[in-house]
Amino acid sequence: MQLEGIHHLTAVTAKASANHAFYTRTLGMRLVKKTVNQDDVSAYHLFYADGIAAPGSDLTFFDWPVPAEWRGTNSITRTGLRVASEASLGWWAARFGELNVSHGEVVQRDGRGTLDFEDFEGQRFSLIEDSAPREPAHPWLKSPVVAEHQIMGLGPITLSVPELAPTDAVLTKVMKMRRERDYAAVELGGTGTTVHVYAMGAGGAAAELHVAVEPRLPRARPGAGSVHHVAFRTTVKDYAAWAERLVALGMGSSGPVNRFYFQSLYFREPNGILFEIATDEPGFTADESMETLGEKLSLPPFLEARRTEIEAGLRPLT
Repeated sequence: MQLEGIHHLTAVTAKASANHAFYTRTLGMRLVKKTVNQDDVSAYHLFYADGIAAPGSDLTFFDWPVPAEWRGTNSITRTGLRVASEASLGWWAARFGELNVSHGEVVQRDGRGTLDFEDFEGQRFSLIEDSAPREPAHPWLKSPVVAEHQIMGLGPITLSVPELAPTDAVLTKVMKMRRERDYAAVELGGTGTTVHVYAMGAGGAAAELHVAVEPRLPRARPGAGSVHHVAFRTTVKDYAAWAERLVALGMGSSGPVNRFYFQSLYFREPNGILFEIATDEPGFTADESMETLGEKLSLPPFLEARRTEIEAGLRPLT
């Protein structure tokens, strides 16, 4: 029983319409599910992914009217988005320049070509060269980005913590990750920042968590532009065993949660960063066809009776 990689990452936006425009038009991702936060139905929950909404490609947002985040440690600080080649990084650097997207230069980091950029709310990303992906790419045919340069999926994800040992214990002893290597990354903030790489399953960029140790930073304050949580991939077959493992090892958790599109377990590592274990199944075609994903407001069955009320409380995306 192993986690197989990143399942999805959920962040916060205060401007749902602008968020939709940026991720579908500028980044060329597909809106694969337009739904609501199941714990706060006044807020959209928007899912962007590749052409077939494959697990591991989902970048999602809660729409909350909150001020901008206060950056710091005890948080998820950067989201990797994988592209197929170094040529793609150059293509994206040119596109970001044309569209006035804040970005850096293409650099080598941890042995991979990398291009850092931010969205309009300061959400921090890196495009990561992944020329030998573990799973095939699934381009979206209606994307404004040509297929060869489209975003293939998530990974790696970077955390910032003030001290490594407590987080290391959870990653290795509870979540069965393996610590593979370390690297120095001044670009991530602070001179001499050391980043520790943890891998899941077969490893590779889609199955890595990077932990930066930054004790001199203040504690982060969540807000627009921050990351809410990161989720890791499991299967329905192993889901119950993971729930039992968290209990057996004394990790306080949500217990099993049915999100309809996947099954979830939520818990916090020692620095308060929220983790989720989520199943690949059943996926986003549970209530929509592959051809029409994201075209209408989807609600799980237990919220369907409240559709009129929920729709009245949401602002149009366009």
